[in-house]
Amino acid sequence: MTKTLLHIDASVRRDGSATRGLTARIVERLDAARVLYRDLGAAPLPLIDDAWVSANFTPADARSEAQRATLALSDDLVAELAAADTIVIGLPVYNFSVPAGLKAWIDLIARAGVTFQYTENGPRGLLTGKRVIVAMASGGTTEGSDADFAARYLRFMLGFVGMDSVEFVAADSLATDADASLRSAQEAVERLAA
Repeated sequence: MTKTLLHIDASVRRDGSATRGLTARIVERLDAARVLYRDLGAAPLPLIDDAWVSANFTPADARSEAQRATLALSDDLVAELAAADTIVIGLPVYNFSVPAGLKAWIDLIARAGVTFQYTENGPRGLLTGKRVIVAMASGGTTEGSDADFAARYLRFMLGFVGMDSVEFVAADSLATDADASLRSAQEAVERLAA
């Protein structure tokens, strides 16, 4: 049984969002003891800026109070990931890539020395041992196709911080056959091991 699940929605659509419907069903199916929720579409995160980068690259014990405050949200996002053993992410494909809100989240959680570290053998992710399920929806960008920059990017970034057990549930032909695409994705959700 999943103890702590982090549920992330990234669609800017509140009603009629395929990914919101799929992530809700996945979370329901997994029946976690505790669910943390982030809505990156309804409550967009700030973009990283010069102050954030400066604070992030200042050693933790040398940070000013203002720098600690600048990193507080990022620290909270990282803590949510660290606490979760399962992460469910809604990935609507916008213009062949991830939504801006999801990209902002990635920028805030990809931190050297915190979620990954550089070694003599290259970078090593520190958020290991987690299961990630991504509910992807697009009009016609097939998951894994040459035009699929969203799923490939998300899979790479999750692996970069240590989360390499990633499953995709795709409703990726909504513009051509929405009913069949959603039905196929819903069937995939029902096959997920709880």
